Amino acid sequence: MMKSPGRCLSALTIGGSDSAGGAGIQADIKTFQHFDVHGASVITCVTAQNSLGVTHVEPLSCHSVAQQIEAVFSDLVIPALKTGMLYSPELVEAVADPLRLFEGSTVVDPVMVSRAGSRLLSGDAVAKYQQLLLPLATLLTPNLHEAALLTGREINGKVDVEHAAQCLLERGPQAVLIKGGGLPELAGQDFFCSGDAPGVWRTQPAITTPHTHGTGCTLSAAITAALVLGLPLADAVIQAKIYVNQALLQPVAFGHGPGCVGHRTEALSQ
Repeated sequence: MMKSPGRCLSALTIGGSDSAGGAGIQADIKTFQHFDVHGASVITCVTAQNSLGVTHVEPLSCHSVAQQIEAVFSDLVIPALKTGMLYSPELVEAVADPLRLFEGSTVVDPVMVSRAGSRLLSGDAVAKYQQLLLPLATLLTPNLHEAALLTGREINGKVDVEHAAQCLLERGPQAVLIKGGGLPELAGQDFFCSGDAPGVWRTQPAITTPHTHGTGCTLSAAITAALVLGLPLADAVIQAKIYVNQALLQPVAFGHGPGCVGHRTEALSQ
């Protein structure tokens, strides 16, 4: 008789479904798989999108989202999770409620505005993020547009990024990683700071490619997976950035517009 294995460690992603498979839940699960971590998912909304853009967003009910979270938490071992696209203030609240009791690490990727500047949330969801989710975050990973929304500050360069990160820290997260890819001069550069250490720029060589869809989701998912494996937060950020750069080197051009980063694990592990 075969011996039943113990329960494996799992990473959880809470976010939106991308019908083209380049970002969102789909990118997160691919990233978890690369790190050899079981991936669980809670879908908050369904998007109709392809390489040319998003044409429709349909949020699930708060009840459905809450039931998904309860089902996962009641059965799986989740040392770390991430949140992605939550879309509405009601969904932000529905996700924040059960996370107050979560004892693992929480990576909050505040999917509010795409790197190109397209708004991806409704109503006063920004205020709900500030009030409910930021204080629960082990790590907050906004892009430049999102950091500007959350702080009310313009961000036009490195000094602005550093000031915004400190402002965000004061709102409750244990650490902040602001992604600099929205400015050409900050390509490949992200600013990391925490409450108990000076801020530092984490830099990888800039990769010139139009196929960058899913980079933010992939980065936060890779950090989450690394945390599940037991890496300290600062080291998890470094490993995640290395993974994203490798994925940018082998993008997938799947449509008539910009494609996404590649998750071909065999090639990446060489």
